[in-house]
Amino acid sequence: MNLEAAYQAHVEQLQRGYAQVLERAQLDAVILHAGSLKPRSTFDDQYWPLRATPHYQHWLPLAVPDCALVIRPGHRPRLIWLKEQNFWEKPAAPDSDHWQSSFEIINIREVHEARAHFPEGRVAFIAEDEQRAALWKLADVRNPPQLVKELDQLRVAKTAYEVLCLAEANRRAASGHAAVRAAFHDGDRSELDLHLLYLAATGQDDPETPYKNIVALGEHAATLHHVSYRKQPEARAAQSLLLDAGATYQGYCSDITRTFVKGAGAQASVFGELVARVEKMQQQLCDEVKVGLPYERLHERAHEEVGAILAALGVVKVSAEEAVTAGLTRAFFPHGLGHSLGLQCHDVGCAELKPKPSNPFLRNTMIIAPEQVFTIEPGVYFIDLLLEPLRNGPAASRIDWQLVDVLAQLGGVRIEDDLRVRASGPAENLTRAHLPT
Repeated sequence: MNLEAAYQAHVEQLQRGYAQVLERAQLDAVILHAGSLKPRSTFDDQYWPLRATPHYQHWLPLAVPDCALVIRPGHRPRLIWLKEQNFWEKPAAPDSDHWQSSFEIINIREVHEARAHFPEGRVAFIAEDEQRAALWKLADVRNPPQLVKELDQLRVAKTAYEVLCLAEANRRAASGHAAVRAAFHDGDRSELDLHLLYLAATGQDDPETPYKNIVALGEHAATLHHVSYRKQPEARAAQSLLLDAGATYQGYCSDITRTFVKGAGAQASVFGELVARVEKMQQQLCDEVKVGLPYERLHERAHEEVGAILAALGVVKVSAEEAVTAGLTRAFFPHGLGHSLGLQCHDVGCAELKPKPSNPFLRNTMIIAPEQVFTIEPGVYFIDLLLEPLRNGPAASRIDWQLVDVLAQLGGVRIEDDLRVRASGPAENLTRAHLPT
């Protein structure tokens, strides 16, 4: 199925889904606001690039501030497109115009003009900037929690169009990962150099990335979201690189992480073994994805595997089982196994259920179902803040601190792929299709 045909089917499915949700809510229509520009500071006149409201962006990839989309069951979706006269700035054009024929498009020059094109009746308004509701005199229903929750759920199962977009986002990101990996092994580069190389290889500017690229050399890989790039290269006998970086296409995100090591000697050798074991674990967990399995069970399996890795390398002096039951793995693998992925990098639709108290950072708690797309990203890290209580507590004798101190100089390991769940058979790995091992 080509992009245009898949998109038309996507819109038709959205129309059916929205009609059912609005009927349950006893609403005649809903207005989805694209979003407004946010000032970078209260004290100047600079603005952040627009991040469109996900409910609006679920319908179309037009990232222009203060556009509005009117969804009314039984009627063609109406796009109110603000084409403001502005000689200072101009929004970036969408990647393509395949979506335009699906809408009744009304062009306006001023924000207040949109009000004349809204329907009568009981109308909900979904927007991050509720001040627009006052400007447009929309006083009835603003961001009703149950409606927002149900519309979030419509993003959980991906359409064929969304899968195409997510696959393309993975393809674009893969080119950046390949370029950075080659540059890392070729010579000494700074984190900033590698970040800029990634942007060039993927053909995207910083605001287009789904999140700020995480480019972490050495001990910086122990900071889970390291974005304070070192600007000078450092020559070391052994060096590691953790690259967590994605790309976007039609608003849809990819989220990929790889960890590399180079150099000679015992430090590089044992860290390389750690990377290889985490890679093997990650692929095993991907293979275990199946319909009907609670995602949280996969997260618990990851801790079992982390315990086995720590025991095999001698980082812990106890069995894999004891490393898990004693809570030791929580210090080395503190985050969740993964998260739902779509228009938002950390999409919210798969986090409706509360995780167990022992898994406070798990962002995906759903039962795995067909057409879900999520990440699998286990890791092993050496984070001083989390290891210090163990070092100074009753569990200190269970850990080889000399080995920990050697590995801590290289920060940690994370491997991450984006998976699409099929109704039967193994999950489709959207990442490995473009970035093999």
